[in-house]
Amino acid sequence: MNIAFHGAARTVTGSKHLITTDQGVKILLDCGLFQGMGAEADELNRHFGFDPVQVDFLILSHAHIDHSGLIPRFVKNGFKGTIYCTPATFDLCRLMLADSANIQENDVGYINKRRKRQGRPLLDVLYDTDDTIRSLAFFETVEYDTWFQINPDIKFKFTDSGHVLGSAAVNLVISDGPKPERILFTGDIGRPGDSILKHPEPTPQADYILCESTYGNRLHEPIIGAESRLLSIVKDTCVKNKGKLIIPAFSLDRTQELIYALDKMEHNGSLPPIKVFVDSPLSVETTRVVEKHIECYNEDVREYMKHGDNRPFYFKNLHYITKVEDSKAINEIHEPCIIISSSGMAEAGRVKHHIKNNISDPRNTILIVGYCTPGSLGGRLREGDKEVRIFGEMYDVKARVEVIDSYSAHADYKEMIEYLSVQNAKLVKKIFLVHGDLEVMTDYEKTLHHEGFKSIYIPEMGEVIEL
Repeated sequence: MNIAFHGAARTVTGSKHLITTDQGVKILLDCGLFQGMGAEADELNRHFGFDPVQVDFLILSHAHIDHSGLIPRFVKNGFKGTIYCTPATFDLCRLMLADSANIQENDVGYINKRRKRQGRPLLDVLYDTDDTIRSLAFFETVEYDTWFQINPDIKFKFTDSGHVLGSAAVNLVISDGPKPERILFTGDIGRPGDSILKHPEPTPQADYILCESTYGNRLHEPIIGAESRLLSIVKDTCVKNKGKLIIPAFSLDRTQELIYALDKMEHNGSLPPIKVFVDSPLSVETTRVVEKHIECYNEDVREYMKHGDNRPFYFKNLHYITKVEDSKAINEIHEPCIIISSSGMAEAGRVKHHIKNNISDPRNTILIVGYCTPGSLGGRLREGDKEVRIFGEMYDVKARVEVIDSYSAHADYKEMIEYLSVQNAKLVKKIFLVHGDLEVMTDYEKTLHHEGFKSIYIPEMGEVIEL
């Protein structure tokens, strides 16, 4: 049996890991889109490194586009098998893959206008809306904590990873060789104490572990102080400075966490009477899906919902924006307000326009609440750049830039160690580090050695490892 690493190998996007069993069965773990890597990402997204026709099964850890975003192209290129995921992940994929297709079509249309003027060959889209619709027919949902037999020799179980709604670790048992092999793919590991989701669940003992390492050398701020910090920034920006607070936020999880935090502030009377705009059609639809899957909520949210008419994602002065003209109208508002909009890295979507329109006013604040790749607009703001390029033009950064890391959906290195602590390190034959930058992985490797895990490997892109 072997594992080939075709994505999220020494990088944080494009999650794709192909297992080939002794009997030749091919199982793909995730099918993610490479993001934030410029022309290199486009090349990687167009060539899988393997033949989709030959893959028998795809097991999907969660709906984030860097884990699911190439599924329509995967099907378009010949995959005929079954895609397994949790029910919440499927509901989210229906929205997020359609949105991704729309972005592909718009981006390629914009690029092709320029290429046509330059006399260069036009690009094809990775996939379109029709490809996305066709791919949905290949999905089959599997509940958490249920062993599912996909053929006589292979079974798997999803355990809640607490990362985003529907996210799961994949626990595989493959019995077609001399003896059963147990493989754990962590997917992305969430944080204990998430304000909405359940804690990450313990996983069965594994022989081999594919472990994410996004924050393998960092500690997050304590979650307990995030809401008071957010309220302080709201008051400083909107009350003291009479400015606008712009928050780039991923449509899934981060947006709902922010809305829920503001909802509780409004409920206890601490939120100033200002308008809050959630300006993203995807964020609006995603919030509706999150509302539907109460089974994923932790006990605190369930208890909050029992009191009065408390709905975690609706409160006075909260406005969900879907229409383009309503989004543009926000720019004409000259009163203090909060604008939550995607994307989280500020690389695309409506938030990029809001930042452009507000970045040069010192009364305003841009609040970064999650991971941003270094080259993204959010990453440059996070690093303190005094001038940034937006839509081809340079802008002075006069607005205040704040960062709250405790809203991260990824565990820090201590939380990842806690997650792996249920494993008997002596029984783990090897840990493969994925979904992280090489420098971070190298630091995390040392930490894992200190915790008793003896064999740790950092695979390269495209590398094939025999087990």
